[in-house]
Amino acid sequence: MFMRNVLKKLLLALLLAFPVAALAASSALTWYGHAAFKLTTPSGKILLIDPWITNPANKNGKEDLAKINKADLILITHGHSDHIGDSVAIAKTTGAKLVSTFDLGKALTQYGGYPAEQAGMDTMGNFGGELTLLDGEVKIAFIPAIHSSTVAEPEGKQIYDGGNPGGFLITVKNGPTIYHTGDTDVFSDMSLIKQFHKVDVMLASIGGHFTMGPERAALAVKLVSPDVVIPMHFGTFPVLNGTPQALEKALKTEGSKARVKTMAIGETIKL
Repeated sequence: MFMRNVLKKLLLALLLAFPVAALAASSALTWYGHAAFKLTTPSGKILLIDPWITNPANKNGKEDLAKINKADLILITHGHSDHIGDSVAIAKTTGAKLVSTFDLGKALTQYGGYPAEQAGMDTMGNFGGELTLLDGEVKIAFIPAIHSSTVAEPEGKQIYDGGNPGGFLITVKNGPTIYHTGDTDVFSDMSLIKQFHKVDVMLASIGGHFTMGPERAALAVKLVSPDVVIPMHFGTFPVLNGTPQALEKALKTEGSKARVKTMAIGETIKL
């Protein structure tokens, strides 16, 4: 009888402990400023999106870049230098594979310095396509954007066509679905995204001048219907004067129920 009771208690302890252990393995998101994010999956895989780690808004940019010694995938939305950022240096250090449209990938390897052996057909696609990567833990769909895209040589003397700009819809197994808009204006087809995937977190450009500002971003949020919207691409330069406060006000005007989460540069949150 004594041993039976001991076994029951042990079994109950294991059952109670299991969900706690499962919850401990969650996804995490780090913002480096501008449009640069790090997404860590529950298994510890690392995705970097538009990794301009050393952007002017990140006072610890050089230190943060030096700390990046592991990355599995580097996602680049379009060819402008503030989104290619430090990707070439990171790729050479970590061996990370490039995820981009096929045209952008070709331009980055031919003219931008990205290692060609780390940019293959398995990780490059185009709009409407979806990749299954990292042993099935991550799916990445290519979403269009309204912007432009060119790639400059490292010396900056020549610029080349970078294909069409875009964003990414990232679905993590046992984790969130994240939509990184890239640089874009609002467009009506954003409303189609939720028909294919429920978006948990939307990383939305709000700075204005080169992208949509807070009012147009609020309409984009309404079309996508995420649970949470994280503002990005603001404040890096004076002309990017959209603010999270203006976004919150505009969302109320639009009647959106999405919650605004304003991240501090260098902050990491659990998803």
